[in-house]
Amino acid sequence: MVFTLVGGASLCGVAALVLLIISTATDYWMQYRYSGNAANQGLWRFCINRKCHAHTLNVAFWDATRAFMLLALLACFAGVLLSVTASKRGRSKRVRAGGIALLLSGFLALLALAIYTGMTVNFFGKHYIGWRFSWSHILGWIGTILALAAGVLQLCAYQRSFSEATPVSLTAEP
Repeated sequence: MVFTLVGGASLCGVAALVLLIISTATDYWMQYRYSGNAANQGLWRFCINRKCHAHTLNVAFWDATRAFMLLALLACFAGVLLSVTASKRGRSKRVRAGGIALLLSGFLALLALAIYTGMTVNFFGKHYIGWRFSWSHILGWIGTILALAAGVLQLCAYQRSFSEATPVSLTAEP
């Protein structure tokens, strides 16, 4: 049973890592209309009619979102690496450390996405009509859920290895 938990955690962790990389790197966190033209933006740049430019505004919530997403990527990478390189015993300290790293990744990504969502609704909701969150933002949320699930599975595998290693005596002591 331990192998299936670690394997499932590794699979969730790899999927989370891929989704978080795509989410962080792409320019479709939000779509809106700007002067009648289709526009979209990501964490690093914005695009109007498919011509992209670096963000010129230095907005604190973008910086915070970028920083937390990059930290989430690093923690997710570490968690996946620890998970994949863990020994075949579920009791390996790498399994536990990988689970903690994946949980940390999920919480950092959750923080980044919560900041971005709250501030975008507050800022763009007042200034633009017809804006919406786009697929990069949604992939970030899915990656967050997968990272948290991977961390929980890793820690369950680690915990279960101890319960399987220590037999429970059913006889009463006199």
